[in-house]
Amino acid sequence: MPTIEQMRTRLSALKSERSSWDSHAQELSKFFQPRMGRFTTSDRNRGHRKNQAIIDSTGTRAHRILGSGILAGASSPGRPWFELRLGDAGLMQDYEVQVWLDTVTKRMRRVFTASNTYRALHQLYDEISLFGTGAAIVVASDDTIIHHHTLTWGEYWIAQDANGKPNTLYREFDMTVAQMVREFGLEKCSLSVQGMYRAGTLDAWVTVVHAIEPRDDRDPTKSDDMNMPFRSCYFESGEGATAVLRESGFRRFPVLCPRWSLTSGDVYGNSPAMEALGDVKQLQHQQLRKAQAIDYMTRPALQAPTSLKNRESEMVPGGVTYHDMAGQNAGVRPMWETRLDLSHLREDMMDVRARINSSFYTDMFLMLASGSDGSRMTAREVAERHEEKLLMLGPVMERLYNELLEPLIDITFDYMLEAGMLPPMPDVLSGARIDVEFVSVLAQAQRQVGLASVDRFVGNLMTLAQVRPEILDRLDVDGYVDETADMLGVPPKLLIPAEQAQQLRQARDQAAAAKEQSAMMQQQSRAVGNLAQAQSQLAQAGQQNPLEQLTGYGEGGVL
Repeated sequence: MPTIEQMRTRLSALKSERSSWDSHAQELSKFFQPRMGRFTTSDRNRGHRKNQAIIDSTGTRAHRILGSGILAGASSPGRPWFELRLGDAGLMQDYEVQVWLDTVTKRMRRVFTASNTYRALHQLYDEISLFGTGAAIVVASDDTIIHHHTLTWGEYWIAQDANGKPNTLYREFDMTVAQMVREFGLEKCSLSVQGMYRAGTLDAWVTVVHAIEPRDDRDPTKSDDMNMPFRSCYFESGEGATAVLRESGFRRFPVLCPRWSLTSGDVYGNSPAMEALGDVKQLQHQQLRKAQAIDYMTRPALQAPTSLKNRESEMVPGGVTYHDMAGQNAGVRPMWETRLDLSHLREDMMDVRARINSSFYTDMFLMLASGSDGSRMTAREVAERHEEKLLMLGPVMERLYNELLEPLIDITFDYMLEAGMLPPMPDVLSGARIDVEFVSVLAQAQRQVGLASVDRFVGNLMTLAQVRPEILDRLDVDGYVDETADMLGVPPKLLIPAEQAQQLRQARDQAAAAKEQSAMMQQQSRAVGNLAQAQSQLAQAGQQNPLEQLTGYGEGGVL
């Protein structure tokens, strides 16, 4: 176990590593969301105004729309957005397996709804779209199974492993003396905290550090808190603290740490707000200059004769100022004429607003939420109307799946297993890998981007088949069904397996062949019956059988 001094040294190194990002983050906070970000531990619960730099709120609203749009499109609380699947297609056909996976999926959705998961996800989407990086600690809860402690930029520092996957988080936060004693116990606290507690200073603030990092010195044969793969340590930030407040552990890294986009070698990510920062600052400048131009036109600077000095003047509309006229140019008049054509400025500002909204995908997410006719859009409509934007969002969504939503589902599965919330697992699932399939509107729309080309290909093929029918021999109908169903997100239980479909086709062909053979036999039977009847009628009439009149036929029909 590292000492407090060693952990303080690593915290100092992590702070130094991230320091170059802080000035940029402060500027993003200043021009987009002044209430987001905490750059000192004492910067909490401050109610004074912080949005002095924001004159035009286009960037703030665009950022808010992006965060809400990703929540609604990728992990909506109001519709299913993930399903548990197996990589083994054969096992997925087992009815017992299907029931178990469906039950676990529904119970997990209820856990997300009952906990603060969706509030945490919304805040994380806001964090990554503004600062490029977000962080939330997921812990077990007796009441709701899981609980998220969502962090904002400035109160945490992260590190990652050799594969670029975050595996370390240090954070600083303030607790009151009363909270510390209640959480950790009086004897665990430093002497200064104990003194404040005994003196009744219960609401004094104390800075605490929480460190979560891999435990390299653990005993793999043990599974207690002190030998879990990840260490969790709390200690006071002040130099007077020499003992750890609490140490425990986690079986897996309990931190959700998504990044919007990442440059090779970087730990912290880039964001749409970084892209739009220049446009937002330009828009604020234009709004300021437009207001100044309007003031110059409506309240221009004036020049007046010295005779009016120290005399009252009525500058309001309809006001009258009396003075003795002296000279041809005597009187009050503007110092200069300001006749600015604001239409050109407004057009340029509209162009800047369009660039800001484009950086935050505002049009797509607003249409996703409401639809063009006021109804909710389907994934197919999203794909058709915003194919270009969906292609640009593709890498971002893949990163969100890998760094946020899949880890969230894995962590929740473990906590549900520990709490006994999972039904008994079928024996056939022993050792099987459980995968996550995302079925949200955005996930389906991403898959359906390629569906248009498939539909065009099949349509052109059917048109060509009217001239050359043999061209349809090149079309694999089963493959078309499988690919289309996958792009549309059709549940596997609605599709009959290819082997079973082949058996049905063979049975249908055999039935058709048997029916055809039966029809032929009936036709032959009727023909023989008709012939026999005809022969009987000829015999009764004393006429000769026509067949016997043929040359070469004699008795018995033998040549």
